[in-house]
Amino acid sequence: MEISLIISYYKNIPNLKLILKALNRQSCKNFEVIISEDDNNPETIQFLKINRKNYSFQIRHIHQEEDLGFRKNMMLNKSIRLAKGETLVFIDGDCVPHKHFIKAYKTESGLGRILQGRRVMLGSIITNELLEKQQLKSLIYWNLLFTKSRKLKEALYLKYFSFAVDKKGLLGCNWGLKKDDIYKVNGFDEDYVNPGAGEDVDIEWRLKKAGLKTRLMKNKAIVYHLHHERSYNTNVVWDNVAMMNRKQQENNYRCLNGLEKLSLSQ
Repeated sequence: MEISLIISYYKNIPNLKLILKALNRQSCKNFEVIISEDDNNPETIQFLKINRKNYSFQIRHIHQEEDLGFRKNMMLNKSIRLAKGETLVFIDGDCVPHKHFIKAYKTESGLGRILQGRRVMLGSIITNELLEKQQLKSLIYWNLLFTKSRKLKEALYLKYFSFAVDKKGLLGCNWGLKKDDIYKVNGFDEDYVNPGAGEDVDIEWRLKKAGLKTRLMKNKAIVYHLHHERSYNTNVVWDNVAMMNRKQQENNYRCLNGLEKLSLSQ
């Protein structure tokens, strides 16, 4: 298995249906999908029981055994342990991949690389249309120009060229690396139990501290972010940032509460 695509998901069946439809038309077929559900939702289990056979790739589903609140990093670590692929790719459950998404990660993957994609921010009207009709044909660049969507440069698929000159940070909704490399930093830090910073900014600085280098995937690995209102208070982000700053001062890029539970002496 070349690639394990891990979808961070929280009980939204229409979103999931659209994402799986997009994955079913990928130009590269050698991948598995792990639905990493930060919840325990019987509707997801039932949906997959009925529909799993309709997809050309293997789907595995993990979820919380009990509702512990926001535990995205814990579920991501469980997904990593389960993954069969040599390369791990992470997206969120509100991001629809372009048809060459998997192909781009397969082409660019290599040890020591943080593959860093971007996202197109879809407007509310086209998002509602996509979810209602469950059709992907609206995701054409020229059509998006008239939809009040943002970051449209990221919507251009360019096989031999890209506009990858920015130095923005890693987005947790579109990135990847070799599985061996994420073990170097002991995976995601499960101390973060609120959204924001813990699942992207934190792991980026730790991976770079471990010696990995960024390879930009702009205009290659494209995702279309479905419009929705922010579901959390931004104050919790600053709590996470304060925690991350303390951890950076300790200079321990292998988190203690990750894939393995480590002590300070390790």
